[in-house]
Amino acid sequence: MNPSGSNPNVQQAWFSLLKSRTAGLACFTTLILVWMSLWNPTFLAWSNLRDIAVAAAPVCIISCGLMLVLVLGEIDISVGSMMGVLAAAMGAMASASRWHLPPGVAMVGTLTLGVFIGAINGWLVAYLKVPSIMVTLGMLTALRGVTEVIMGGQWITDLPPELRSLGTGTWLGIPICLWVTAAVVLISLWLIHRSTLGRRIYAIGSHPKAARLAGLPIARTQCLVFAWTGFLTAVATLVSVPQLSVVDAGIGVGMELLVVTCVVVGGTAVSGGIGNLSGVLLGALLMTMISTVLIFMKLGENATYWSRSIQGLFILGAILLEPWTRSRKKP
Repeated sequence: MNPSGSNPNVQQAWFSLLKSRTAGLACFTTLILVWMSLWNPTFLAWSNLRDIAVAAAPVCIISCGLMLVLVLGEIDISVGSMMGVLAAAMGAMASASRWHLPPGVAMVGTLTLGVFIGAINGWLVAYLKVPSIMVTLGMLTALRGVTEVIMGGQWITDLPPELRSLGTGTWLGIPICLWVTAAVVLISLWLIHRSTLGRRIYAIGSHPKAARLAGLPIARTQCLVFAWTGFLTAVATLVSVPQLSVVDAGIGVGMELLVVTCVVVGGTAVSGGIGNLSGVLLGALLMTMISTVLIFMKLGENATYWSRSIQGLFILGAILLEPWTRSRKKP
């Protein structure tokens, strides 16, 4: 019998909860909500919460792909530039003032281009053995140049209503982008926990040498994961860019830093092998909410600078905590 009168199993459960990155993020997010509700009750208005969820949707979608890249032991910092070139290509294909292709063709073309760019990243990493940080850094710069060429120094307007509805439409009173995000999350959960590919990704990220000796198709897996990230970046583009009245060359700038922050803060180890989707989604919600909090604090233009500083501090803190994260059991 325990002389203290407490149940060891309960103590262990509480200790595990305190060590959980996901639980910590949930508590921190709740504290911010409570604080903001006391400081400014309008923060919890349905319209504001809806706007936060809509703003978080593309971040969550891309984070679902980038998480798998990091679990694999790689990195992709080109997703922001990829989003920019996909937005420009989508606008050019669909706009009445450009190519004026049918909306369905523009959607399929955007998704195909996203897969193609992601597959190029994966191929360079997997078969030419170029470090992923160098591949995606080069792609980041190259894609920005391609975006400028497509835009031609002008905004793209006149997106068709069918395309605009992806970003502004609702179904059963819920924005379409949130339905798409929910579908991506469910597919990602199945991929991680139920599929052979998901188990393979974690095995390669945890022990690359052992995976190679076991005969796992490492190169093919790398290509698939980068292509999947490109596809999800295209999906995020389709549900977020049509919310804007115009398409400009600045779309996607800073998205790579935001998504990396969400994934790393959510408990995904930069060295591979560890990643928790629930933590990543909470990280995306938290970082999006912090941006809104800074706006409510009436910081004006300084809100952007504070947001970037906070993102950097979150990344640094998450990296410093990684050794502790690795001491825990892998999900």
